[in-house]
Amino acid sequence: MSKQKKKIHYAWWLLIGLSIMVAVGKNGISTAGGLYLTPVTQDLGIGMGSLTLYFSIASIVTMIFLPIAGKLMAKYDIRLILIVSIILMAGSFAMFGFMSSVWGWYLFSIPMAIGSIFITQMAGPVLINNWFKKHNGLAIGIMVAIGGVFGAIIQPTVGNLIATQGWRFTYIASGIVVAAIIVPIVLLIIRMSPKQKGLQPLGMDEVVTNESASAQQETAKGVSAAVAKKSSAFFALLGFFFIITSIASFSQHLAPFAMGVGYDIKFAGTALGAMQIGVLVGALSFGVLSDKIGAKNTAIFAMLLGLVPVGIFVTVPENQTLFMVAIVIFGFIVSSLGTLGPLLTTALFGNKDYSQIYSTAAIGLAVAGIVALPGYGYVYEFTGSYTFVLYALAIMLLLNAVLVHLAFKGKKKLEKAGLWK
Repeated sequence: MSKQKKKIHYAWWLLIGLSIMVAVGKNGISTAGGLYLTPVTQDLGIGMGSLTLYFSIASIVTMIFLPIAGKLMAKYDIRLILIVSIILMAGSFAMFGFMSSVWGWYLFSIPMAIGSIFITQMAGPVLINNWFKKHNGLAIGIMVAIGGVFGAIIQPTVGNLIATQGWRFTYIASGIVVAAIIVPIVLLIIRMSPKQKGLQPLGMDEVVTNESASAQQETAKGVSAAVAKKSSAFFALLGFFFIITSIASFSQHLAPFAMGVGYDIKFAGTALGAMQIGVLVGALSFGVLSDKIGAKNTAIFAMLLGLVPVGIFVTVPENQTLFMVAIVIFGFIVSSLGTLGPLLTTALFGNKDYSQIYSTAAIGLAVAGIVALPGYGYVYEFTGSYTFVLYALAIMLLLNAVLVHLAFKGKKKLEKAGLWK
């Protein structure tokens, strides 16, 4: 028994492989897209707004396909799904390198988005939930941390490749390399459930013991979905989701913004790598902050902190040191997209109908992705700068702080009415 306990549970090996898969897919393809915008628009004479419409198409496809994706993962072998997904995702990205018309980006963004759903969005939480009954919070933190480390390396590398080899070569090379890394990981490491390895989930024995002692005493508390969806707190949360996604969407335009200020593509790649460090620190910090000062205060603090990088971008963007500081802080705010949303939902409405309430409020995330990304591109296309976008970001940050305050006022109304129980 003692020898068995010392053995490293396969869940940890799976987590390492899973984290590398998600990190390479996200940073090599999804978040690297912004680095190509300026070179492509300049080379092909395509408007920034017209090109960034492909992000909207990808967001629409994601919104439509997400419910189907969940059913497919439950029905088919996870390895088959992930291999088909990476072929769609990386293959489509590589095909961008052969395109000479904006319609190529519109067309290939569809299969790319479908593949991306499984690789970058669903595989992580689903597999961690299956394999970790204990330490699942730590597992998610490790996955985020590995993603930040890979992002800090991949983004500058992509920027350098575009500068030295051109955007066409980099699109093709990135697609091939990402697929070449992910396919072996899927085949050798990824398994849907511990049963496929003759194991139990990590910590299953402890969970069973704890549950038998205390789970019956604990009932989910909060507001029912039917009540929540009619409340002022819910509409404030929906608005928060829409705005925070709109703010985070500017990260895809940071490379064109940097190059518009006068920096080269290499610097833009380095800056996006630095942003990933901010994302890493933010993702690991918000949970701790929320425990110490509450989700409301953490969210308001994050929104007000976001005014710092926006202020630097507006006033002294040509200062390299301050620009890098601003990029890191902006990455910190971008990470709030994945952390503050769930934390606020739980704080406002409890756990009773959490999944229903969160999934409905998350419509704000999808709609913002569809509207904001090309919207910023068209502003740049028509005005020649991102100045108006930056002023809009500052207004949205302040508005979001107000929405958080209003959401918790709405929660008090629910409590007074005896609906929060």
